[in-house]
Amino acid sequence: MISLNEEQRIILNTVKQISREKIKPRAAEIDETGEFPWDTAKLFVENGILNPLLPEQYGGIGAGYLLFSLILEEIAKVCASSALLLIAQADGMLPILCGGTEALKDKYLPQLAEGKIAAFAATEPGAGSDILSMRTQAVKKGSDYFLNGRKCFITNGSIAHVLSVYAYTDRDKKSKGISAFVVEKGSPGFGYGKNENKMGMRGSINSELIFEDLRIPEENRIGREGDGFPNMMEALNTSRLFAASQAVGIAQGAIDEAVAYANQRVQFGAPISRLQAIQFMAADMVAQTEAARLLTYQAARYFDTNQKSQIGKFCAMAKFLATDTAMKVTTDAVQMMGGYGYMKEFPVERMMRDAKLTQIYTGTNQIMRMVAAREIFK
Repeated sequence: MISLNEEQRIILNTVKQISREKIKPRAAEIDETGEFPWDTAKLFVENGILNPLLPEQYGGIGAGYLLFSLILEEIAKVCASSALLLIAQADGMLPILCGGTEALKDKYLPQLAEGKIAAFAATEPGAGSDILSMRTQAVKKGSDYFLNGRKCFITNGSIAHVLSVYAYTDRDKKSKGISAFVVEKGSPGFGYGKNENKMGMRGSINSELIFEDLRIPEENRIGREGDGFPNMMEALNTSRLFAASQAVGIAQGAIDEAVAYANQRVQFGAPISRLQAIQFMAADMVAQTEAARLLTYQAARYFDTNQKSQIGKFCAMAKFLATDTAMKVTTDAVQMMGGYGYMKEFPVERMMRDAKLTQIYTGTNQIMRMVAAREIFK
């Protein structure tokens, strides 16, 4: 079904190995402490996969979207927070790669390959699904912009070294008045509110960002003034693909745990895997996950073959199908494992909590259905 060349197979096999041997043993601790896994980030850097989509000229491996989807899936099987680390890194990097000048790319992209952390900052307290309600504003004075406003729920927010930030430069123009900028950690006027205490994906940091007369040089603008909205939409399409890939991995990880448990858990004198009720649950879980996986891979192929007319619809469909599937499959995995599934000793309860976020971030699944329907009926 998936044809990979020798180099891609080596990369994916490396990811499988480090996921099994290095990341999985740390997953419960990462969840329990709610701390960012710097050791995992270092592991990704050492194996050249912190930024798989980054072209080789900037220090990356130039992976395609399908290979990146496979990488995310493998990592999410054992630790969704670690997969989200790669997603957030790509979310922060891609606006620069896709819209930045060569000078901007040369300045920041090699830093991300070397281990600097990236973030994508668009969401605000009053602007989530309705992103045009954002209030953050960048006013140009001479050759600089001065940024004022707040962002919330920003993945990697308080730890990121390089952030792609969106703000109005002309509110009257609505979507055509949004611009994107690269902001560096430690810039005067750049502050932080709270880091969120979350239900799941607790090893991923989500922060409130505060901008007070933060000076941004004009050369740090991504693209032309007013190009921010299409740049943001392009980044969100990719992020929806990444969320779908992560969700498929979470679902598969829960299936692996539940099937292994059912094969060894004895009730009524035999493994519960011989009970028809358990078999029917497992069949549905696997069938639904395989369907979500195929749709996600198809969305990734549309990116790799640059079929732009299909990308928005398929990313939205893959996102809502895969993430709804992950929520159902993880819930069923807990049910299949009974009282043990509810205990933190077993990873399926963590997977169930992690799965919930995938239905919400990068656009809620209700919004994703609207996006898909708009493409279907246009």
